[in-house]
Amino acid sequence: QVQLVESGGGLVQPGGSLRLSCAASRSIFSIYAMGWYRQAPGKERELVATIGKAGNTNYRDSVKGRFTISMDNGKNTVYLQITSLKPEDTAVYYCNAVMGVTWASRRDYWGQGTQVTVSS
Repeated sequence: QVQLVESGGGLVQPGGSLRLSCAASRSIFSIYAMGWYRQAPGKERELVATIGKAGNTNYRDSVKGRFTISMDNGKNTVYLQITSLKPEDTAVYYCNAVMGVTWASRRDYWGQGTQVTVSS
């Protein structure tokens, strides 16, 4: 059974920093990619950043230069370093992993979400 366990959210002032972590338990599954999504109140869930097994990354435009995604393959853990936080970054952040026994059987798995609130 796959579990994604997130940590690192909280309340931070504008301009502050946080680091989110997400550890995947994965039995015989292979991890093909991991990422972070977020959902603000009244809005749809949106992609924040993703990272592939080879280390290739992708970011939404509004976080480029402020957010950095990284992955520790040995620990099956993905991190999101967030700097220069803005009130509009306030959201529940969800960890995502694309995993499967084989590439053909891969599917998305989701964490429970961690709240990030940016407020003075």
